[in-house]
Amino acid sequence: MSTNTRVLIRNLPKEKLAVTDYELVESPMPSPADGEVLCQTLAIGVGAGARAGLQGSASYAGAPQTGIVMNGQTISRVVESRAAGLNKDDLVVCGSGWQAFAAHPAKAVTRVPAIDDPAHYVGALGTNGLTAYFGLLRVGEPKASETVVVSAAAGSVGHLVGQIAKLKGCRVVGTCGSDEKGARLVSELGFDASVNYKDGDFRAALKAACPDGIDVYFDNTGGDVLGAVLFRMNTFGRIACCGVVSQYDTSNPAGGPRGVPGLLVNKRIRMQGFLVFDYASEYATARETMLGWIKTGAIHALQDEFKGLAQAPAAFVDLLAGGNIGTRIIRVAS
Repeated sequence: MSTNTRVLIRNLPKEKLAVTDYELVESPMPSPADGEVLCQTLAIGVGAGARAGLQGSASYAGAPQTGIVMNGQTISRVVESRAAGLNKDDLVVCGSGWQAFAAHPAKAVTRVPAIDDPAHYVGALGTNGLTAYFGLLRVGEPKASETVVVSAAAGSVGHLVGQIAKLKGCRVVGTCGSDEKGARLVSELGFDASVNYKDGDFRAALKAACPDGIDVYFDNTGGDVLGAVLFRMNTFGRIACCGVVSQYDTSNPAGGPRGVPGLLVNKRIRMQGFLVFDYASEYATARETMLGWIKTGAIHALQDEFKGLAQAPAAFVDLLAGGNIGTRIIRVAS
């Protein structure tokens, strides 16, 4: 362990992200100071929201810059500890990003119990799963028999939102970018229906899939899908605004949908944005609940995997093009 493999941001893309916007480098192995731990990355979670950070449109990510390690949540193993309460071989969730090793202050990592597949800690038990859990249950507030629509429903967050909504007794409709993905949502994950947003008659298909209107909309995309859903919302409906993936990988994002604020006022619709970090004090409880659902088979946490840091840029570019089903994970070490 003499060097550390890292993936750096080479360029800030003006249009679509490309593999060449990154570079793979070998750097000196970091050394932990007093109160720190040296962590070996086991797996990295890759989400579309990281593209917003490269645009500068995600305030929590800070100003975008080149020459730094690409950010990302990781599940890591402590290989050296100089911090009280953390020991060699402990599993920790941290923000090491796209690199093989990183040194962190003890307060910057969260020790987690060992499970059969630690990669779940960057998927259903990580930021993606927690976003689905709190965004739907706290912001969307679904009630039994209501109709819940989820956009980007085959993605890392969406495929979990739909399943949680089913557990709450809702009728669930997912929108996605291909008929193949839609078929898997229904056959494998228990969605009641799916609609391909690329269908030339998408609005009519959405109406047919939601004959009683929409009570809760979990929005991962913004853009035209949000615009179509707004006109199908029921009185006192709730919209949980999670992300705008339709506008991340472009320099010319679409304008806001028609009907705002008129539809919101007339139908008394609550439309609320949220960040998963708002619920940090409750992560442990949510993880325990999600893990219970995974163990019993109540939820299927799909993992879409690439292996090795060298594959991370291609995995991210492919994800932004809609290539994933479930959570995109980079396996780095066993």
